Amino acid sequence: MLKEVEIYTDGACSGNPGNGGWGAILSYNGKEKEISGGEKDTTNNKMELKAIIEGLKALKEKCKVKLYSDSAYAVSAFTENWIDGWLKNNWKTAGNKPVKNVEMWQELLTLIDKHEVEFIKVKGHSDNVKNNRCDELARNEIKKLN
Repeated sequence: MLKEVEIYTDGACSGNPGNGGWGAILSYNGKEKEISGGEKDTTNNKMELKAIIEGLKALKEKCKVKLYSDSAYAVSAFTENWIDGWLKNNWKTAGNKPVKNVEMWQELLTLIDKHEVEFIKVKGHSDNVKNNRCDELARNEIKKLN
């Protein structure tokens, strides 16, 4: 039986592009682990994806994952099946434009293949304690870079 893990993620950027940060909280069996990082000259969307990627990378074995994000960009790619269209169209959008951050999407797909992942959209900057903590982790990383 697979371990059931919750991962909350958030990314932030000071300017877009600008210095960015990401944060993730992994919860399993009553225990939590916080991870975070930052990058110079990045975008908010890249930091949202980076948080998800790093959260999944932190798993040491195949898990059943409930992944919570306030990023419509990241969540809708899976819940609205955008990713399937991008793959069929050779990484082009419905408007025939190149999909941005392709390398990150490809890395994310590789990680998702290793787990059972359910994407869940949460409202950002609201009353979700773990999402707010991820935002705080991301913003602290930006402060380190500034």
